Amino acid sequence: MRIAFSLTTLLAGYWRLWCLTGLLIGLSALLFSISRPAPITPPHQLVGQQYRINLTRLDSALTELNRKLAGHQPAAMVQASFRQARLIYKYLEPLTEYYFLQSAKNLNGPNVPEGEIDDGVAMILKPEGFQVIEPSLFPFDTSRRADIQQGVAAMQQTVRQLHKLLDQNPLSDAFILDALRQEVFRIETLGITGYDSPVALLSLTESAVALDGVRQTLAYFPLASRDAALTTRINQAISGAQQALRAARSFNRFDRLRFIRFYAHPLTGLLLDAQRALGLPPTDAKRLLRPSARTLSEPTAFDPTFFANHSDPVSTPARVALGKRLFSNPVLSVAGSGRSCASCHRPDRAFQDGLVTPPALSGPTNGNARAQLVRNTPTLWNTGLQSVQFADMRVFTVEQQLNDVIHNVHEMGGSLATAVTRLHEQADYRAEFAAQYPNGLTAYTVRHALATYVRSLISVDSRSDRYLRGMPVALPDNERLGFNVFMGKGKCATCHYFPLYNGTLPPAYRRTEGEVIGTPATFRNTRLSPDSGRAAVTGIDFHVGAFKVPTLRHIGQTAPYMHNGAYTTLEQVVDFYDKGGGLGLGFNVPAQTLPAEPLHLTTTEKRALIAFLKSL
Repeated sequence: MRIAFSLTTLLAGYWRLWCLTGLLIGLSALLFSISRPAPITPPHQLVGQQYRINLTRLDSALTELNRKLAGHQPAAMVQASFRQARLIYKYLEPLTEYYFLQSAKNLNGPNVPEGEIDDGVAMILKPEGFQVIEPSLFPFDTSRRADIQQGVAAMQQTVRQLHKLLDQNPLSDAFILDALRQEVFRIETLGITGYDSPVALLSLTESAVALDGVRQTLAYFPLASRDAALTTRINQAISGAQQALRAARSFNRFDRLRFIRFYAHPLTGLLLDAQRALGLPPTDAKRLLRPSARTLSEPTAFDPTFFANHSDPVSTPARVALGKRLFSNPVLSVAGSGRSCASCHRPDRAFQDGLVTPPALSGPTNGNARAQLVRNTPTLWNTGLQSVQFADMRVFTVEQQLNDVIHNVHEMGGSLATAVTRLHEQADYRAEFAAQYPNGLTAYTVRHALATYVRSLISVDSRSDRYLRGMPVALPDNERLGFNVFMGKGKCATCHYFPLYNGTLPPAYRRTEGEVIGTPATFRNTRLSPDSGRAAVTGIDFHVGAFKVPTLRHIGQTAPYMHNGAYTTLEQVVDFYDKGGGLGLGFNVPAQTLPAEPLHLTTTEKRALIAFLKSL
């Protein structure tokens, strides 16, 4: 009995000890779970949540706008609702433009139709969104009330679709930061120029709100704990930029030069520093605007090989030098013509020829005068910084353009195959091609070497470029004023986009645009040019008279101007735009994309604008 009692007592003691231990373990686990920090929500999830909140806000604002339209509220109240909706959209703009480009077009795309040929069929996209509605509200055209309501309803459908698109396209921290930098680039190139508010000119206020959206999104990242000083500098840069925008006395008098140099450019550099501080360096994606560019005015900000075939051999100094030799060699043209690429694209004339239109290599003659080509010779500077070639935009790459010109009986009348045969007879060319290309001298490598040279002709480092990136450069007062006229009152930068001053649309820089401006046949401005432009390629009605927006770099050296060489001086060109293009001259240009209203530039503003253009 004693033994039995002792074992029972012992077992009972062990049981109590086991229970107590279990209790202590449970209490410890409970205490640990209470004291352990809650899981940290990744920034991209927080940003996504805020994006949905802003989508809901925009939907509600659009509902309110339609309610006021349906209720026949006074114009001022309807316009106020429109402004409020656009301000909310500016919070959504960075991610919408970055992730959902077509939705961005449907909400805030330009008020012009788009048309392309797909498998021989014309694909027409009608414009939608704020920019389509704006002209009917400022001033309020009550006869278009139903159209405006229909447009608002279509925008709401897009907003609701964005909720689903967000589910299908998860955000990432690195891409969000990239999108914030692109938003500041968008403000510099499109926001402050009035690109997306061409009638009501709400752009400066909206740009300030867009910067608030940048700040709001960046706040979801743990930058302050990584680099408090950098966080402070970014907040100060945003606040300074917003203050400058809100202090503007008017749209036309805003000092865009000062804004870009002292606020926007420093901010894009600081945001790049933030990416690195957060361990999310720039994406390695290949883009025309390099993801690592601190500002838009860096001499290496743009990659001229972006629009080339990425499977082609890379550009090297030796291949560029080889292409340069070929550029001046008549071997590419029909035997006996003596014509080379440099015959029309003269290096001493900024790769133009100074003629209204160049003489044709073949065709009917008038006495001793040779027939002329129908279009002016364009400069080759910055050819690589555009997605299409030729004035009518009929090809996409420099290689295709070269192939067209070399084989065109009116231009060079040659062939690459014949050129290869003739080059094989020259030992130095055989040796150079063998050294630079694994396959040696072929039609492909001849064309590649030429295209490599043409893409090397990059000019983005003028006096104003150096000034804008903060270098101690003296910029004359007339060039300062000219830049501001170009970017503001003159509306030049809404087609010739800063800082390339061509038609490649920022900040994504994926496509180069064309415009219908109603160019006259001659400087006398008495009749419209008969050239149908891009319509000859697409057959689309609103492409009649559409031409690629060319670069304005070296424009002081490339007279005469326009696709047909109609104007011999920049004064004539500026006067044409000041009058409102072809419509302003009284021509019948139903598809004109250039605003027809006169710019009312003063004599001083015109002279300053020309001084700035010549400085490029």
